[in-house]
Parts: sequence; C-alpha cells; structure tokens
Amino acid sequence: MKYVVFLLSFLVNIPILAQQGTLLESQSMTSKILGKSVEFSLYLPHDYETSQRNYPVMYLLHGYTDDETGWTQFGEVKQIVDSNINNSDVTDMIIAMPDGGLHWYVNSFDGKTKYEDFFIEEFIPYIERTYRARGTKEFRAISGLSMGGHGTLLYAMKHPDMFTAAAPLSAAAWGYDDVLVSKQEDWDRYFGFIFGEGLEGEARITDHVKNNLALYLVDSQDPEKLKTVKWYIDCGDDDFLINGNMALHKKMTEKEIPHEFRIRDGAHNWTYWRTALPEVLKFVSQSFHR
Repeated sequence: MKYVVFLLSFLVNIPILAQQGTLLESQSMTSKILGKSVEFSLYLPHDYETSQRNYPVMYLLHGYTDDETGWTQFGEVKQIVDSNINNSDVTDMIIAMPDGGLHWYVNSFDGKTKYEDFFIEEFIPYIERTYRARGTKEFRAISGLSMGGHGTLLYAMKHPDMFTAAAPLSAAAWGYDDVLVSKQEDWDRYFGFIFGEGLEGEARITDHVKNNLALYLVDSQDPEKLKTVKWYIDCGDDDFLINGNMALHKKMTEKEIPHEFRIRDGAHNWTYWRTALPEVLKFVSQSFHR
C-alpha cells in the first residue's frame, strides 16, 4: 500500500510538458504574379505532424523594413503562441507570415508590382493548399503591425468575404491630411513607387490612393459587408500613428461598424507589439469558435 501511495504521489507531481509548436522560417514559394520567389515563415501547431486535423489560419504581416522573420525573431511569435495555447487562452492555429518587402501590401499604380493580387490570388491559396488549413472565411483571420496593419485593413476592407477577423496593430492609417503634408522627399521615397513619384498637394489624392488607404475605404466600401468582419484595432498612446487610428475608430463608429478599439500605454516598437499579440490571438481564437 505504501508503494502504491508513493507511486500515485510521484505521478501527481510529474510536471506536464508544455506543448511546443513548430516554427519554419524563410520557406519559399514561386509567384507568377510577382515574377520571383517569395519567402515566408510558418508556425504549425504542436500536433500538426501527428494529427489529421485541419486548422484555422491567421495571416500575420510585418512592418516597414522588416521581412518574414520580423514576427518570428523580434516579435517572439512562437514563444507567445505556445505560452497562450498551453494556458488554454488560444486555439491551435497555423500562422503564416509572408515577406511583404516595402510594397505596403498594395498593387503599385503602374502595375509593375501587384502585391495585393499575389497575396489574395497566390499566397493564401498556396498556404491553404499546401498545409492542412480550413480554407474558408470562418477560419481565416489577418493581423499585422504598422505597414502590416495597413495591409490588414486594406485586405479585410477590400475582401471582407475572405476574413472572419482583422486585427491591425499600430496601423499606418493615413488620411487626407497625412497625404497632403508629407514632405516631397518622404513621399517619393516611401510612397512614390506605389502611388506615383513627383505628385504634390491635391494631385496625390488619386483614385489609386483612395482605393488603397483605410480612411478612404471605410467610406467607399459597403458597411454591411464590413460588418461581417470582426475588428480589433490597437494602437499605443505615444505612437505617431495614433491620430489616424482614432480617426478610423470615429469613422467606423459613425457607420455603426462593430469593432473593439484599444489605446494602451506604449509607443511604436516591438515592446508594445509583443504585449499586443496575446490579445490578438485570443480575439482571433474567439472569432474562430462557432
């Protein structure tokens, strides 16, 4: 009897091993639309290799000057996802992180770089064809930071039939005034190859700009379709992009588009985004639940 009691006591005190997902960095796929290979990183759930399950997918976009390793290295995505899954706060999911270059995730005005077309027509189908994904709106979400927040807004607003949830973080929500007051050298350096070099003042407000900036899209898109997406918008109170995010919140409120809006203490940096990711994962997980 003493042996049995000792054995039971021993078994009760064995620590449960934490479940660990798999991180695949800098994988590659060939894009016919872009005419080149595009690298991406991928998080796979802990039981991906041993189960027959199909998983929901979250597409996670990086910011300006980063690449497909931004979230995996600076964002510590694997550690954060593993921890929250082990705490039962987050559901198992595939997370796909493509290299967006400096393209702002849009099609360029001259048609030379069609990143949006690549993402919607090639990247999503490739991920959901190659990996065991639940490839429908109900099980597809998108998130991203800064430039990636812009991409998140862009894709969810232009393709609301594809995403059940969108969670832009510190999004580059540029508006009319931002476009007008941007210094010429900054406009040409950061936006010229996307929207048109050498444009000044009102000439910058082209149809292409209006079709690719969130503060214009929220006015032009069908609000009833935007309501089919669950929105989570988060920006730090010391972030230089806070005004655009507040303007977006105001417009969505006026159009009665349900959304969660967070202003937390913090700036435009990885310290902030690492603390934002757990809440995004929880929000997306709840959106996946039927």
